[in-house]
Amino acid sequence: MRYVLFKTLTLAVAIAASSSSFAALLEGGAVAAPNQYGADVAAQVLKKGGNAVDAAVATAFTLAVTYPEAGNIGGGGFMTMFIDGKPYFLDYRETAPKAATRDMYLDDKGEVIENLSLVGSRAAGVPGTVMGLWEAHQKFGKLPWSELITPAIGYAKTGFKVADKQYQYREDALKLFNGTTNFADYFGSMKPGETFRQPELAATLERIADKGANEFYQGQTADLLVAQMKADKGLITKEDLQDYKVNWREPLTVNWRGNTLYTAPPPSSGGIALAQLIAIKEDRAADFKGVELNSAKYIHLLAEIEKRVFADRADYLGDPAFSDVPVKQLTDPAYLKKRAAEVNPTAISPTEKVRPGLEPHQTTHFSIVDADGNAVSNTYTLNWDYGSGVVVKGAGFLLNDEMDDFSSKPGVANAFGVVGGDANAIAPGKRMLSSMSPSLVTRDGKVTLVLGTPGGSRIFTSIFQVLNNLYDYNLPLEKAVAAQRVHHQLLPKDTIYYDAYAPLTGKVADELKAMGYTLEDQGWEMGDIQAIRINGNQLETASDPRGRGVGTVVK
Repeated sequence: MRYVLFKTLTLAVAIAASSSSFAALLEGGAVAAPNQYGADVAAQVLKKGGNAVDAAVATAFTLAVTYPEAGNIGGGGFMTMFIDGKPYFLDYRETAPKAATRDMYLDDKGEVIENLSLVGSRAAGVPGTVMGLWEAHQKFGKLPWSELITPAIGYAKTGFKVADKQYQYREDALKLFNGTTNFADYFGSMKPGETFRQPELAATLERIADKGANEFYQGQTADLLVAQMKADKGLITKEDLQDYKVNWREPLTVNWRGNTLYTAPPPSSGGIALAQLIAIKEDRAADFKGVELNSAKYIHLLAEIEKRVFADRADYLGDPAFSDVPVKQLTDPAYLKKRAAEVNPTAISPTEKVRPGLEPHQTTHFSIVDADGNAVSNTYTLNWDYGSGVVVKGAGFLLNDEMDDFSSKPGVANAFGVVGGDANAIAPGKRMLSSMSPSLVTRDGKVTLVLGTPGGSRIFTSIFQVLNNLYDYNLPLEKAVAAQRVHHQLLPKDTIYYDAYAPLTGKVADELKAMGYTLEDQGWEMGDIQAIRINGNQLETASDPRGRGVGTVVK
């Protein structure tokens, strides 16, 4: 069933404003979103004359209501854009509260306290989503702000149908939170296939629609958030909220085979990782020649490349405002050629010898293209399913548990099994390292591909594999997105992860085991790719069959 709640929208002015002396570049617009509600709203905005940024703002707020396990106003994220022929990158990542300390999740013996960085108010960073969407709209939006939030308000008031998978995520979250937060008070009544309403969230969204981002960071919503912090002994203060700022950054650029990939710079690790993955693979092109997709040899070669990328990630990457992140060195062709030379095409490189090379669970993504060729690739997150499990009382939204993306203790893995170092240590006001990699590809100055995915540390390896599927194996977009994906991240040692959607079995599995690999079902889907491809003026979408997403061409 489709719910399209644009009854109160007044779009005549916007339509007039969208008229252009230039003919539309494409056959229409397109959206690939993680659920039907988000896709429907984006399509309606595009049909009414909104541009890609307008559609992105409306979709993000809609997902905050209808996809609460990951969509959010209590989290943060990144947005990569291509507007009027120019690339842009917006960092609205969460920040550590001013009261945060380096050792805040350690006991008196210096050991990490289980789940303290994942559950409860002390796990939450200062949210960036509302300010990020506001700033994107202020810079590029065409339709009125309030009208873009109207559909989300409608879904919060009248409800949406709960998906089976959404309910399962809720069940898992209830076990993790185990009555330590107020999560069950708000989400305990969710039942698959039934309508779920969020009246407090509706009122919050109405205030944000009326007063803009300032309402979230300085108004009644801010007061409610701070009250929740005081009740739970959390750290976020009114000053933290008032001082929050987004960062407009230069997107990280990767040129290969006549294509240009625009993706996320630090504090994301994803862009540097993608640059390294692509370059090392290009240097080892001879090893891949004639190799069947997802054969044992192919998977082994990926693992050899990926383990070196993760070794660099652990030691060097963090918030560039707090650490000297050696972006140029890590993406320098000479350095990557040296790393490529370390790859062993026939056997596993010993993990203990794979060192940093320089000297000295729930997120969501959507992709949107408008008829003028403008594109938005947006990934935002609460981190784990349903974030910290803390709902701001009176405001109805979930807070993130993004503090877990810091290195609570150098060398100790976070919830995704990834280790980090001093560059990603906790500090007041610091942005935690991320793997989110909203990406788009251009050729001859025009967008040809928009994609991204959730998945924590699996994000950039998933995007990398989809790029390989498209540009090396020439798979159709739907098959490129649906194909088997695997993941290796240096630690645990010699372990290749897969998912139940496309398990590693049979001859390929036997060959990998014979090489010395351990194969492990990670227990959750390997990403949820949302992709749009443009060929000439023709549009094509693909939503990952691992999720419940929808792709739509809007004409």
